[in-house]
Amino acid sequence: MRSFNRPADRHRAWLAAVGVAGLMMVTGSAPGLAQNAPDFAVGLRIWTVTGNCQQCHGWFADGLKMDNQMPDGPNLHDTQLGREEMIMTVKCGRPVGGMPAFEKDAYKDGRCYGMTAADLKAAGLVLYDMGTLRDEQIETVVDFILAKFKGKPLNKAACIDMWGGDRVTCRDLP
Repeated sequence: MRSFNRPADRHRAWLAAVGVAGLMMVTGSAPGLAQNAPDFAVGLRIWTVTGNCQQCHGWFADGLKMDNQMPDGPNLHDTQLGREEMIMTVKCGRPVGGMPAFEKDAYKDGRCYGMTAADLKAAGLVLYDMGTLRDEQIETVVDFILAKFKGKPLNKAACIDMWGGDRVTCRDLP
């Protein structure tokens, strides 16, 4: 085990610890480590703001969208997709179903469904541009969806759990 008796060694160790702590604050996880417990606050922020998933899927992921100009998103409480399939869907979107691709270069090199942007254009398919998410953001929002929506009931208790308190939006639910 290395000793940190010299000031320069202590300073380097301190900088490394601060760097890891800062990265954890930004991404929700340490580099190279699996995220054991999803950060629901970060997931909720991605759901509502960064990715604006609620615009198509509804604020409670029930498919009752919030913006009539956006495509209909499915009810995520009933989804049969597993984690990896959901990650792929968020990264690559669904060109036929209106789901945007949130990975920056999703259709640059054929990594998504073996198609490129030119293939999409030739097929007359257009993806909505909702911006991009980093891989860790995609994983966080998928973990949030799996924990808070998939297989969960659409009731007042689930709503209160989701939003952290008895909100007006939850009052009319069974």
